[in-house]
Amino acid sequence: MKENKEEFVKEITNIEEDFAKWYTDIVRKADLADYTDVKGFIAIKPYGYAIWENIQKVADEKFKETGVTNLYMPLLIPESMLNKEKDHVEGFAPEVAWVTKGGEEDLEEKLCIRPTSETIMSTMYSKWVSSWRDLPILGNQWCSVLRWEKETRPFLRSREFLWQEGHTIHETAEEAKERTLTMLNIYADIIENYLAIPVLKGQKTLKEQFAGADATYTVETLMHDGRALQAGTSHYFGQNFTKPFDIKFQNREGKEEYAYQTSWGISTRLIGGIIMAHGDNRGLKLPPKIAPTQVIIIPIAMQKDGVIEKNEELYNRLKKNFRVEIDKRDNCSPGYKFNDAEMRGIPVRIEMGPRDIENGKAILVRRDTLEKEEVLLDNIEDRLNELLDEIQQNMYNECLKRREEKTTVAYSLDEILKNLNENQGYVKTMWCGDRACEDKVKEYTGAPSRCIPFDQEKLSDTCAICGKKAEKMVVWGRQY
Repeated sequence: MKENKEEFVKEITNIEEDFAKWYTDIVRKADLADYTDVKGFIAIKPYGYAIWENIQKVADEKFKETGVTNLYMPLLIPESMLNKEKDHVEGFAPEVAWVTKGGEEDLEEKLCIRPTSETIMSTMYSKWVSSWRDLPILGNQWCSVLRWEKETRPFLRSREFLWQEGHTIHETAEEAKERTLTMLNIYADIIENYLAIPVLKGQKTLKEQFAGADATYTVETLMHDGRALQAGTSHYFGQNFTKPFDIKFQNREGKEEYAYQTSWGISTRLIGGIIMAHGDNRGLKLPPKIAPTQVIIIPIAMQKDGVIEKNEELYNRLKKNFRVEIDKRDNCSPGYKFNDAEMRGIPVRIEMGPRDIENGKAILVRRDTLEKEEVLLDNIEDRLNELLDEIQQNMYNECLKRREEKTTVAYSLDEILKNLNENQGYVKTMWCGDRACEDKVKEYTGAPSRCIPFDQEKLSDTCAICGKKAEKMVVWGRQY
């Protein structure tokens, strides 16, 4: 059994030796996704898609609680439509894929495959809005988008990816700004309380904000290797799209004015975040709240009388309250099954053999710490509920501890670089707000600004880069 285990684990690159290779090993060995014959495009396998479905279900419910409704827009966008918002089209132009033929005929106008849907949404909203009574429109769509990325990695940066994109239209700027922050807080709730990853909330700098936005807000997360992952963004557009797309309405005084707009999104990138924030050299670790399988039952000595039957009886009990499976494969050892369950990140493993059955007990093994405990079968549901909550909280606490250990303060450009090289993670500094200083940090360290945190600290009176007066603290970090 021990020999089987060692061979199985050897199939994964060590997380400390080559993090990038470890990541792709996990994606494939945990059966989450696979490469296709089209470069930069991945096939999401059933287990990976089940994680996305659980995230999607939680998010969709929370969106709808705030009045959001789902809709769907066309995949193709005419070039003339995309060109209506100058900053937006310039921001996405390098990533756009174009359709130029339909069958054997050349198209009269090029059609882009949506990299995002602000333009097509705005075009339709302009038809649907005429009065303040039509507002707000709180629309969201679950779909795929296509961006022709030069370098790709499964889930983190594939050319086609799944996401949701919310697009809302409002009567006032205040209402639109409030919606922008409402959605950001929903993202933070999902990522922290379901994915068990702490977030850093703040506003993007002008350089890093979304093309066409007045303001972009972000939830940033930190991965095992100290690189940052932008986990979700929410944008306040003001009237940047409503004016060129003619989204106007008759206000309460009977006067015509342009509406205010927002957009916000999360994607399958979150699956990459779960892998990199929680995984280890045994494989994936899934937070219980979004794990497709929360509990796996592995019968021990299956060939002995009554073992399979008793394990199946337990399975039928537990499936009423948990996402559970039973591993009855007869072509591999229990040790192999243990490793397989660990690789797939299943939060709790139940082992039950003849002696356990005789004693009315089972062994519970938690994936996060690998600790084992004996539990009476009569009490197993209550203990599983407690244990899954403990695992969820512990996974969050471990990530938070790592983030705290990898967050440093710097008072000069050289110190920013030193901190990143010695203890890669977040680096907090004061910043004057000058774009030239921001560019200098990126050029010198390879770390763009992550955000201007909502929770500000006054670290000093001067900018760490140029020495001028500074009022804002900014966080820097290398990214995925």
